[in-house]
Amino acid sequence: MLPPVVEICVVWHPADSAGREVAEQVFGHFHGTVFTGLIGGAIEVYVRSEGWRFDGGAPRPILFGDSAPSNQIRPARIVAVVPILGNELAATVESEGEWRDFAGSILAAQAAAPERVGVFPLVIDAGATEGTELGRMFGVFQQIGVPSPVEPEPKVELLCRDLVQGITQFAMGPNTRLNVFISHTKRRGPGEEDVPMLIALVRTIIAETRLRCFFDANDLQPGRDWEAELRAQAATSAFLALRTDLYASREWCQREMLIAKRNGMPIVIADALGAGEERGSFLMDHVPRIPVRSEGGSWCKADIRRALNLLVDGCLRRVVWNVQKALPQEPLKRAISWWAPHAPEPVTFAQWMEDSLASGSLPTGAEAIRILHPDPPLGQEEKAALQQIATLTGHTGPLDIMTPRILAARTI
Repeated sequence: MLPPVVEICVVWHPADSAGREVAEQVFGHFHGTVFTGLIGGAIEVYVRSEGWRFDGGAPRPILFGDSAPSNQIRPARIVAVVPILGNELAATVESEGEWRDFAGSILAAQAAAPERVGVFPLVIDAGATEGTELGRMFGVFQQIGVPSPVEPEPKVELLCRDLVQGITQFAMGPNTRLNVFISHTKRRGPGEEDVPMLIALVRTIIAETRLRCFFDANDLQPGRDWEAELRAQAATSAFLALRTDLYASREWCQREMLIAKRNGMPIVIADALGAGEERGSFLMDHVPRIPVRSEGGSWCKADIRRALNLLVDGCLRRVVWNVQKALPQEPLKRAISWWAPHAPEPVTFAQWMEDSLASGSLPTGAEAIRILHPDPPLGQEEKAALQQIATLTGHTGPLDIMTPRILAARTI
């Protein structure tokens, strides 16, 4: 059994009624379909509210990993604490006692292991942090769920995106920030007159979040090798494709998509087709797709935010998957040929086969090629097409493509 990568602990005072609702929203989000495809227990959500020893007392202590638990399961790599700062918690912490000690234990754990323990406070009552002990304790940490002064969005979307982004960046290391590569058509054609409006709206919405974006028209600097810069950005950034009518036919749009896929980057297609496509492209398949609707001559902001939120979720999933890849001990590590960050497809499988042949790591003869990728599983026809590619390369062994759930149901 692999240890959890991320443990999220939501803390609130039981008299702060909004706390339970927030905890349920966080629990629901991290147990949604995006993260259930990981190896079981990768991300766990816990709550701390009710008294542990007596009513009104502090909750059960949070396990920060400084001591081994009785069951000998290794502690999570990251513990993300979400203190919900409300008036009742502020009033209780104002005086010395169990609740103040509990809050102090969070700060002590973070100070002792800043690379493992992150604190992401959410303020539900403005007065809870104004001139209070609670504000003094947690005011040093950047809050999550702070609405944009320009155009507020649904609270639960903002809360979950901020928390996912915060945990992702925390896992990636100090001074990191998620970067969104905006892939779009460069030359306009019939039916794409409103593409500049779409691009401008996407950039405006990203600017209202904590995300950073790469937009070639503004971020390619004079004198730089523009092709090398585009390739580097597509290979290392969360990839948002604005799929308008001509997108699939453009050479550089295809190239950017292929680079992002082969580097295992999170990809979301914002589907903004107008008249439609004549042909499409197989390079654009096998990735999440969010329709972006036009409303009264303008693009729907909610659809764009939904695409961005899904992209941020994909970033955390990728980080957690890569951590899990590095955790297994024998014999699992030896048995898996490829820990694919996404379900394999012809363009990524062919590249992996080529790289494995060049490095001498490809299983030979009748030995099985075992591929593990996040759920959901491939269909039988998809597997058959990949098996055909493997056979054409001269590999005579079977192709065993698994997801964590399939792996859990059998032994290799």
